[in-house]
Amino acid sequence: MLLDLKGRNAVVTGGSRGIGRSIALAFARAGANISICARGETTLRETEKDISACGGVAQKVHAAACDLADAAAVEKYIAAAAAALGGIDILVNNASGFGLSDDEAGWAASLNVDLLAPVRASRAAVPHLAKAGGSIIHISSISGLMHSARTPPYGAVKAALIQLTLSQAASLAVKRIRVNCIAPGSIEFPGGSWERRKTSDPALYNGILRSIRFGRYGKPEEIANVALFLASDAASWVTGQTIAVDGGQMLG
Repeated sequence: MLLDLKGRNAVVTGGSRGIGRSIALAFARAGANISICARGETTLRETEKDISACGGVAQKVHAAACDLADAAAVEKYIAAAAAALGGIDILVNNASGFGLSDDEAGWAASLNVDLLAPVRASRAAVPHLAKAGGSIIHISSISGLMHSARTPPYGAVKAALIQLTLSQAASLAVKRIRVNCIAPGSIEFPGGSWERRKTSDPALYNGILRSIRFGRYGKPEEIANVALFLASDAASWVTGQTIAVDGGQMLG
């Protein structure tokens, strides 16, 4: 019963595939009204249908294309989501620009989508979240908790997102808004980067696999389960926390 989200309004950015899709589906199954956004129209509409199919007939489902690197587009999307759902109780900042290369393009992609989009989405959503004592969940990465020599922009910005979680949790507690963060390990799903690396760079894929104590890559659903807990009343006294979900990957 504590994981019941019936009647709550949840917004999931980057919600059309992978971790975001799994979170949106898990929230819908728990009874929440759902809004998702993504850049790709095709996968966005497919996921919108999947969410509608797994939720109840009375649930509201909203989906909109949005370039999260565009400040005005983020503000417009949050306003549209709030209008479509009738408010916002839960905000999940999941999208990533996957800025991997240590150059201007890599840093811009990570900063604009992985950090500034959550800042902007949170700012736009706070007036709605404050009405019901809501919850913000940021999706970071274990790359933000350890060195990231292979992908410096990604690691540095994910670390900044963890720090943002602490700062927001402290400043928004007076509004009864909880702010937490999930740091996934390496997650494999159809069409995802690790599935592609399995054939394009098997040495890297297998090297990462060997580093995971549980002997396998994670599943998006395993991140969604933790997000469901953090969004629910079961986590009513949890704020300012970052939870690593990595199958022991950081243990080395």
